Amino acid sequence: MMKVLFKHEWITFIWMGVFFVAFGVSSLNLFMLFKANFDLYLEHGAMVIDDGALRQLLELIAYGYLSLLFYLLFKACERVLVERLTQGGRSER
Repeated sequence: MMKVLFKHEWITFIWMGVFFVAFGVSSLNLFMLFKANFDLYLEHGAMVIDDGALRQLLELIAYGYLSLLFYLLFKACERVLVERLTQGGRSER
C-alpha cells in the first residue's frame, strides 16, 4: 500500500482527507456518547448494567480504537505527502 501512496500523491491526499473527516466525526461523537454513558451511570448507578449500558460502554471503547486507526492512517498519509514534498517530488521507493 505504501508504494501506491508514494507513487500517486493525489490519491494519498484524497485518502488523507477521508481519514481526517472520519477521525473528526468519530472523535466528536465518541466524546458526546461517553459523557452521556457516564452521566447515566452517575444518575442511576449499577442498575443500568441490566439495561445494556455496560455493553454500550464496551462498544464505545471499540469505536475509540477505530477512531485511533483513522488517526494513524491519516498520519501515515501525512508522512508520505511531507516526504514527497521535501524531496521535491522524487520518489525513491
